[in-house]
Amino acid sequence: MRFMAGGSTTRSWQPTAAGADTTDLHFWLQWRVAVCGLWVLCCVVAAAYLIWRHEGPRAHRRPGGAVKELGRTRRPDGVLYDDEAWRPCLRDIHPAWLLAYRLVSFFVLFSLLIVIVISDGGNIFYYYTQWTFMLVTIYFGLATALSIYGCSKFADWNAVAAATDTELGPYATHGAGTKPTADEEDDGTREIAGFWGYLLQIIYQTNAGAVMLTDCVFWFIIFPFLTVKDYSMNFLLIGMHSVNAVFLLGEASLNSLRFPWFRIAYFFLWTALYVVFQWIVHASTPIWWPYPFLDLSANLAPLWYFAVAFMQLPCYVIFRLVMNLKHNLLSKHFSGSTVVRD
Repeated sequence: MRFMAGGSTTRSWQPTAAGADTTDLHFWLQWRVAVCGLWVLCCVVAAAYLIWRHEGPRAHRRPGGAVKELGRTRRPDGVLYDDEAWRPCLRDIHPAWLLAYRLVSFFVLFSLLIVIVISDGGNIFYYYTQWTFMLVTIYFGLATALSIYGCSKFADWNAVAAATDTELGPYATHGAGTKPTADEEDDGTREIAGFWGYLLQIIYQTNAGAVMLTDCVFWFIIFPFLTVKDYSMNFLLIGMHSVNAVFLLGEASLNSLRFPWFRIAYFFLWTALYVVFQWIVHASTPIWWPYPFLDLSANLAPLWYFAVAFMQLPCYVIFRLVMNLKHNLLSKHFSGSTVVRD
C-alpha cells in the first residue's frame, strides 16, 4: 500500500497528518473521545459476555445453556472435536487434500506478506488490513500444522482398521473400525479438541469477520472516495484485499469447522484491540491517523466509530450466510457423506 503526503512524489506511508496534538491530555478529555470510547467499551463488554455464556465444553452449565433435546444430549455450540480441525467437510475427501490446500495458501500468503514488508517496510503493520492479513497467514500456518497431525492420525486409524480386518478375515465388516456419529449429538466417545484446535477455530472465525470488514471498507469507502486524495493503487494493495478473502472462502468450503454465531465476540475484541493500539500510539507520539475515520479530532468521529462498530455485524453475517449455503448444499447433494452440519 502506498500513500502520498502533501505534494511529495517520494514514497511514503503517511497521509497528511492531523493538526490536533494527540499527546496533549486535553485532547483525550473531549466529549468526542468519550463517546468513541463508549462504543469500543460496549463491543468489549458484549464480547466478554458472549464468551462467558457460550465458550467451552462447560458452557451448557451456565444460565441459558441447556442442551437436552428429547432425552438426547446435544453438543454445546462451543464444543470443537479434535478431528474437526483437520477433516474435510466430506468423508470421501482424504485429509491430505485439505492439507495441500492449506499449505499452498500459507505459502502464497506468507510470500506476499514478505514482499510487502520488503517493499514498504514495517510501517504496514500500522494498518488494520495488515493486521488481518497477518492473522489470516497465521491461521493457514497453524491449520497446516494441525492437518499434518491429522493426516498422521488418520493413517494410524487406517492401519488399525486394516489390522483388524486381517485378524477377522471373512468375518470382518467393512468400516467396522469407525462409528459414524451425528454431528449434532454428543455420545461421549469423541475426543474434544485441545488448545491448538480451539485456537484455530477462534482465529478462523475472527478472520471471517475481519476479512469481510477490511475488504468492504477498502472497496466501498477507500477505493471510491479516498483514492484520489490520499491513496494510490498498486498491485500489492489490490491483491491484499482480494487474495485473503479468496483463500479464506476456499478454506471455508473445504473444512469441517463449525461456525457458531457467538464467536463474533473474538472479532469484536480483535477490532477493539486495534483501536486501542491506535489510541496508545497516538497518546505517545503525534502521528498521522492510518484511516480518516479513526481521527478523533473530527466532528463526526463518534458517528464514524459507531458506523464501523455496526458494520461488524453485517460483515460477520455475510460469512455466516456463506457457511449456511455451504451446509445446505452439502446436505442436499452429499447427505450421506457430510462430516459437519451447522
